Amino acid sequence: MSGFSKGLQKVQVALKWDPAPRGAPPHDLDLIAAAYTADAPHGPPDYLVHFDRRSPDGTISLHRESRTGLGFGIDEALTLELDRLAPRYVRVVVGVAIQQSAADDRLGFARIANASVQVVSADTAVRISTGDAELAMHDLTTLGEATAATLAEFTRGEDGTWAYAALLRGYDADPADFTGFLGAA
Repeated sequence: MSGFSKGLQKVQVALKWDPAPRGAPPHDLDLIAAAYTADAPHGPPDYLVHFDRRSPDGTISLHRESRTGLGFGIDEALTLELDRLAPRYVRVVVGVAIQQSAADDRLGFARIANASVQVVSADTAVRISTGDAELAMHDLTTLGEATAATLAEFTRGEDGTWAYAALLRGYDADPADFTGFLGAA
């Protein structure tokens, strides 16, 4: 929580993984955030944030993007300023997908060393959290041969405060298909 009865305000989702073994194609994992309006909280997203982009209003931004896992610590980081989202947004779902090359066999999370995600507050580095509170830490290798996964759901209550729910669920889908059913989770 970010203050007494204020709910979540600013959250960071951070992803890390080890590089592919020498001689193997690089592993490219991508964080994806989808924002949903009150009119369709489980329908198609109003917008997506992925591939080193930010939301139209700047409240959700992917500010670190790796295509190899060669980052120092965090390979990808997504910041959500939930307290600044327009009132029409009531739900944000965050997921991760593995880019697949047509030349490669399907690469699942189990074959990517040390793939993990943390959800934390904005002041921390590699977690899903708020402030100093870690909300979640997930080892993505437990998802086996899944190639995409939902990670977290943030929902706005009737009082305007934001809450977090863990939503770790694996799927066999490429990034484009995954974004189509991300909100149904």
